[in-house]
Amino acid sequence: MAVHGRLIARSDDDIPVRTPRVPAREAAERELSDPRYHQHDPNPIQRALDWLWDRVDALFHTAAGTTPGGWIGILAIAACVLLLIVALRLRLGAVRRTPTTSGALFADAPRTAAEHRAAAARHAAEGRWSQAIQDRMRALVLALEERALLTPGPGRTADESATEAGRVLPAHADRLRSAARTFDDVTYGGRPGTERAYALLTSLDNDLQQAKPDLANTLTGSHG
Repeated sequence: MAVHGRLIARSDDDIPVRTPRVPAREAAERELSDPRYHQHDPNPIQRALDWLWDRVDALFHTAAGTTPGGWIGILAIAACVLLLIVALRLRLGAVRRTPTTSGALFADAPRTAAEHRAAAARHAAEGRWSQAIQDRMRALVLALEERALLTPGPGRTADESATEAGRVLPAHADRLRSAARTFDDVTYGGRPGTERAYALLTSLDNDLQQAKPDLANTLTGSHG
């Protein structure tokens, strides 16, 4: 029998036995805290995922209820958005990387200056000016290393190479810096190479092959 929210039992002599509320609640909590009752409960990650999917499902149902045509309307809108993204992607072309000058000049297997020049010539013949510029710049730097005017540095950037070479060949320092900027623009800045830029780089490479180093700065330049 329940009286005023408390359990009352009767003994044989009809004397009511009362169980206080607080001890009873504590006993029930202790019993329910037994791991046996929770061994099949979902883990916290599963509960979080269930909650997330419930919210997403509710969102879509709400959208379906307010969008003309219901689910068909949502699918039509999603298809339109997808087509718009594809159209923009085709119109704008590849997403350009943020310009940076931190990339290494050499990223592939080691080759000689002559091999890079040959590769540059092949790219130029096919109108691939960006690749031609990249290989010509690498040929230029490798040629200076082969002449011992620069210390070989696989991780060296185009800017670093131009700075070091400019100390050894100060008469060409400005053109070297310009060549490094061109290399970085087409390699990391997303700018397309041009025939004129390649011609300027080729002219610099040819001039450097005949250039005499500044003996006063050769030692400094070759050691960074």
